[in-house]
Amino acid sequence: MRTLLLFGLAGFLAQLVDGSLGMAFGVTATTTLVAAGTVPAVASAAVHLAEVGTSLASGVAHWRFRNIDWRTVGILALPGAVGAVLGAYVLTSLSTESASVWITTILLVLGLYVLIRFAFLKLGRLITSTRPGARFLAPLGLVAGFVDASGGGGWGPVATTTLLSSGRLEPRKVVGSVDTSEFIVALAASIGFLVSLSSEEQLNYTVVAGLMIGGVLAAPVAAWLVRRLPPRVLGAGAGGLIVFTNARTLLTSAGVAPGLTAAVLTAVGVLWAAGLTAAIRSVREEKRINALAGEDDGEPERVASS
Repeated sequence: MRTLLLFGLAGFLAQLVDGSLGMAFGVTATTTLVAAGTVPAVASAAVHLAEVGTSLASGVAHWRFRNIDWRTVGILALPGAVGAVLGAYVLTSLSTESASVWITTILLVLGLYVLIRFAFLKLGRLITSTRPGARFLAPLGLVAGFVDASGGGGWGPVATTTLLSSGRLEPRKVVGSVDTSEFIVALAASIGFLVSLSSEEQLNYTVVAGLMIGGVLAAPVAAWLVRRLPPRVLGAGAGGLIVFTNARTLLTSAGVAPGLTAAVLTAVGVLWAAGLTAAIRSVREEKRINALAGEDDGEPERVASS
């Protein structure tokens, strides 16, 4: 029961981040499992199985709030599913030690990108009249699906960021469309893992249930927050936590001296604090500029994530 409650809380918090930013459920939840000592392939499998439920609930919630472009979902999902199956096969083919280094490094890089993107980079509103087509979405889905399954997360950080950076779709619809298409990707990855995992690599279904229940409960809240919550602070906070956790795991597994480990983690902590400070200042500055321009500040600017 304790395990169910703890991972239910983890799933709730991860889905709040994911549903609000269009990314990071897998990165956040997989980071938690790997840090707790779960074998990387099993951790990614558990998270993707949980995401079947959370992404479905998130998609329904975003549909109710009209945050979805169904054409984008239809084109993005199938290549994403193919990439996810390939990623699951690659991760389960690696040795446990190699998989640990691979997945922790991917998570650390994704977390660092999220932190820098939301804390320090300018976030634009540009929306062009050209909607994304199959030549753009299909390769994006394939790459994002592969990174997502093989790295324990990455569908949102790759797909959402690229779509938002292209300026071809309204930001809230990018978040809703990427979250909705993730249901197909998570389902494909789960099937890939269940087929590829060896008999010694057993899933803990209590953990899966906890993540799924927590995520499902958070989905409607996150779909509402996508219209209300300044994403800079949430993105900077989540990104910093992911970087800190995975840096610690990577340093420990590499047998780095305690003194050097402490120095690196201190540097990460300073970067995290600087990122949060920069994010808060940017939000205040954006509100001030919007007020001077006479714009309504009730719906904060949506941004490119990842």
